[in-house]
Amino acid sequence: MPEGKSIKDLQTEVDTYISQFKEGYFSPLAMVARLTEELGELAREVNHYYGEKPKKSSETEKAIEEELGDLLFVIICLANSLNIDLEQAHDYVMNKFNTRDKDRWTRIENKDEESK
Repeated sequence: MPEGKSIKDLQTEVDTYISQFKEGYFSPLAMVARLTEELGELAREVNHYYGEKPKKSSETEKAIEEELGDLLFVIICLANSLNIDLEQAHDYVMNKFNTRDKDRWTRIENKDEESK
């Protein structure tokens, strides 16, 4: 089975796509506006599936997966335009969670420890 794409692969793939157009990346502020728009679309879909607001019969069916993909694409565009390595950004955040927030949540007990 083929191995999945790394974050670096995703960033390269998006950059290759965007680089074929003269316009290039939108400005960071425009991309933040797009993120907000896409997040709103995701929220709407989640509300339709899990909330109290069913879709109107005139609304097209969109999947949560598609909306998450749209968000990911814009996040990658924003990172690329600012020369941010998302793997490094992820590692930074995980280090923060594993140090500063390590005792913030109730951990699931290890099954081996439970049997003692």
